[in-house]
Amino acid sequence: MRIGELSRLTGASRRLLRYYEEQGLIVPDRSANGYREYDDRYVDRVQQIQGLLAAGLPTRIIKQILPCLDKPRSIHFPDATPEMLTVLTDERDKLSARIDVLIRNRDAMSEYLTEVEQHRAPAVDRR
Repeated sequence: MRIGELSRLTGASRRLLRYYEEQGLIVPDRSANGYREYDDRYVDRVQQIQGLLAAGLPTRIIKQILPCLDKPRSIHFPDATPEMLTVLTDERDKLSARIDVLIRNRDAMSEYLTEVEQHRAPAVDRR
């Protein structure tokens, strides 16, 4: 598929897909005329990238862990250096802290909405 189709299927703009390519996150084939060609696996790959970015991971870390996402969980990862594991542990801990803040904010908002709904005057029927 071409870049426009991948963009449509993933919701990622063409510009963003080119950025992913610049960062080494995706590597499309090239046709004879130079057009980018993507196979179906790139739909999942782009969605994985989007999810990791949304979680707050920088592209340099995403590039390191993407190969691991393609392997079955039972396979040992010889390329997982102690430094990489430290970086990933730190990023995981940052995500956990952000999740905790989001949960507290969600709960506070829910509590506020409950209070407002309980004390709101009933709607007046103006017929």
